[in-house]
Amino acid sequence: MRDRVFGWALYIFSRIREKNNRLALLRLRIYVGALSGQTRYRNHFPLFRATFACCLWFFMLSTAWAQSSVTGVRVGEHTDKIRFVMELTEAPRYRVFTLPDPFRVVIDLPELDWRPGADLPRGGAITAMRFGLFAPGTSRVVLDMAGPVRIKKLFVLPPKGKYPYRFVIDIEPVGRKAYFTGGRQAPLVSSPALAPPRTAAVPAPKPSTDDRPVIVIDPGHGGVDPGARSITGTDEKHIALKYALELRRRLTATGRYRVVMTRDKDIFISLGDRREIAQRHGAALFVSVHANNHKSNRIRGASVYTLSEKASDAEARSLAAKENKADIVAGIDLSEQPEEVGEILRDLVQRETMNLSKRFANMLVTDLGKVTRLLRNTHRFAGFAVLKSPVVPSVLVEVGYLSNRAEERLLMSSKHRQSFVGATLRAIDGYFAWQKALNKT
Repeated sequence: MRDRVFGWALYIFSRIREKNNRLALLRLRIYVGALSGQTRYRNHFPLFRATFACCLWFFMLSTAWAQSSVTGVRVGEHTDKIRFVMELTEAPRYRVFTLPDPFRVVIDLPELDWRPGADLPRGGAITAMRFGLFAPGTSRVVLDMAGPVRIKKLFVLPPKGKYPYRFVIDIEPVGRKAYFTGGRQAPLVSSPALAPPRTAAVPAPKPSTDDRPVIVIDPGHGGVDPGARSITGTDEKHIALKYALELRRRLTATGRYRVVMTRDKDIFISLGDRREIAQRHGAALFVSVHANNHKSNRIRGASVYTLSEKASDAEARSLAAKENKADIVAGIDLSEQPEEVGEILRDLVQRETMNLSKRFANMLVTDLGKVTRLLRNTHRFAGFAVLKSPVVPSVLVEVGYLSNRAEERLLMSSKHRQSFVGATLRAIDGYFAWQKALNKT
């Protein structure tokens, strides 16, 4: 029975995938001969079955390569509208909506391969554009607008001549009063509709008797939120992920810790979800990994940040404000999000957590100073939203500045990454050794 199934599959595969009909006929003869008991064919059948398995694997791989793609993007400015056009290999399902304060147009699509490149065209009314994976199965385009807008028209054009499918959105500027008093425009949804985004957050952990401390590693940004970008086009999200994955590898190899990642690929995770992942897993430590940017290309050096009601300096305040906009960058509707509880920083539990965070930060600064250049006043503090867990000691590590050419090259270096992560591991070991000694006394 098994041979019969493989034989039919082999025959169908040959007819569908091969243009050489003579080869298909030869394989059909082998199939018929094998089923009829002819030894010369039966002896060769395992070989062809193995061949079929390999061909099937390549067929599945080629199907994966054939993922729908965005092949081009352009923007046209008109007197009464802004026309935004995406060229795609297939007609997409979609969901398009606008968001206020700041004003954005958000376009959700199935998970797509993006080919136009990182530098997207922009019109006068479109101040910035981003694309990336927003959630498993959902890609997102976010258009930052100079003012309030509404979607005037949306349509998909079929392929014609040299043009593939074209996804066209006409965006109309409106007054602020008209935007709010007329009621928010309902999302424009394809038929059949695009499935709602699935959460990318890590599921709740299963009960475990493993008493090793849990360390949550948080690579900053991701997906539709690229973070800082260097002059050469290096995105912070990729640098952060490389350092975080290396830290996971080194921590896991010790056997002393359980490690959880907020993300292990290029996908967006909201700031609230990052904190929640740490809390749900009962983390003993939360390490958020980032890379920085500065208007001066001469500034360089690593730094470590912890949470405080009051920023240590203007740069720390500015950095926290930038990092806290990650959800805005990704096109999340903040009007429906619960506000942060203002009293949380006055809670005694929060204070103890902040003290533990500062203790680890000081240890980390000491160990990092042995392997890399540091900023002056290396341990800084400000109101980072991602660090606001009341029960998990948390630090944010800036590995260096992408705006400095020399440091960008250093951050791309595997050797530097390993030495940086090695120092971080030593600090983590020292922190838990200190806690163990403290508990004994």
